[in-house]
Amino acid sequence: MKKHHTLAGIISGLTAAAIWGGMYVVSKVVLEVIPPFSLLTLRLIMGAMALGIVIYFRNRRTNAAAQITKEIFWRSFWVGFVGYGISLGFQFVGTKLSTASNGSLVTSATPAFVLLFAPFLLGEKPTARRVFALVLSTLGVLAVIDPRTAELSPSLFWGNMSLLAAALTWALYSVLVRKVSQSQDLLSSSTIMLLGGLPSSIAFSIWEINTQGIGEITLGIIGGLLFLGIISTAIAMFLWNYAFAELPAAVASLTFFAQPVVGSLLGWFFLSETITPLFIAGGVLIGIGILIASRE
Repeated sequence: MKKHHTLAGIISGLTAAAIWGGMYVVSKVVLEVIPPFSLLTLRLIMGAMALGIVIYFRNRRTNAAAQITKEIFWRSFWVGFVGYGISLGFQFVGTKLSTASNGSLVTSATPAFVLLFAPFLLGEKPTARRVFALVLSTLGVLAVIDPRTAELSPSLFWGNMSLLAAALTWALYSVLVRKVSQSQDLLSSSTIMLLGGLPSSIAFSIWEINTQGIGEITLGIIGGLLFLGIISTAIAMFLWNYAFAELPAAVASLTFFAQPVVGSLLGWFFLSETITPLFIAGGVLIGIGILIASRE
């Protein structure tokens, strides 16, 4: 790996994960007014429009447009369907039927699933260094989220299974992004991927609106929508895709662990939650794991 590509990829992945770690505060407020799949639909549309505007001005500046064939379009579309149609759908269902602590714990398995898919889809065989880095970072994230807070009662079984499916399919999506990005323009394909999540999200959104309705849309809600659509979707999703385009999948996946760290730090800053020595030790282990993996 070239050093500048490695650094750019790691920074991109960490930034995306950090944005997602901080978006839950905004999501919590907006979800009180707009149901989950309706919110996802708005996020995907706004995200695709934002990236589309960037593509338009890029093409005007360079006087050259990326060639999008029918094959490239549908390949990107189906990758997006896996990530934004299936994975985020499972995440919504799992979050509703389980608990937030279970969600943090189960979805932290995503990098391990990436290590599982990468040899078959990318030919990237796991090395001893990458496996060690994954184990070290996983121990770190377990220290951060503290699995003792998880609940394993039978009533939460289907919620936990949905969360597991979300982690599995997000790992598959991430690996497929790396595969697709090797042969096409990343910005264009990222835009098409966002569109791939729309068929399922629109279908569930129509059902939600008919059964639950939508609350009062205030300026604060509009501000939250802009943050979720442009920052958390257009920018963060593109940065995540860029990380997987530039880095081996096993290395890029470790940046996912920044998400619970940032979430906990925001809880400490805004909600006066306690930062424990275990949290600090966990953050250090995650950082060391990413550093070890990136040095290969």
